Amino acid sequence: MLPICVVNNHGQFNHLIHRALRDLDIEVALVSNTTPPQEIAAKYRGIILGGGPDIGRAGVCAEYLDLGIPVLGICLGLHIIAKKFGGEVRPGKSGGYGSVDVNIREHDDILKGYPEKISVWASHADEVCNVPEGFSVLASSDICDVEAIALPDKKIYGLQWHPEVSHTQDGSQVYLNFDAICGK
Repeated sequence: MLPICVVNNHGQFNHLIHRALRDLDIEVALVSNTTPPQEIAAKYRGIILGGGPDIGRAGVCAEYLDLGIPVLGICLGLHIIAKKFGGEVRPGKSGGYGSVDVNIREHDDILKGYPEKISVWASHADEVCNVPEGFSVLASSDICDVEAIALPDKKIYGLQWHPEVSHTQDGSQVYLNFDAICGK
């Protein structure tokens, strides 16, 4: 079985994403965001676009969205997805990292098993303000209308929050759901 790769976008939590999957016995590799797309397509069954400080330092991540492999974007990864498909990202009103209560609006494949409301750890320094055409909004909060999006037909998902940190309620469920989406 091929592993899932976590694409390191220079964020402080990318190693935690890698460890979270490893702790769930999901085969995983941490790769640079400059890894050639053809190498990603040949070696991995799923892609997690990790967080990072700046979309300008996202390497070739946008090209990974054309590979036909399931993708989960976390924080900056969500922003890469939104921009690639014609959405917009702007500075958030709430700024840095903190606790947020998220309302799950749609319990699709990536958010299966969650209650109607969860407490998460997120940064809102930047956030999606215009959802790309064809995507559905899966979750929102009082401070951000777009906490999670999905394009299920292409198996592309994005979350504003960080499931890998201990402050996020049942964060491992997202990774178990993504593992199932990627097939075993």
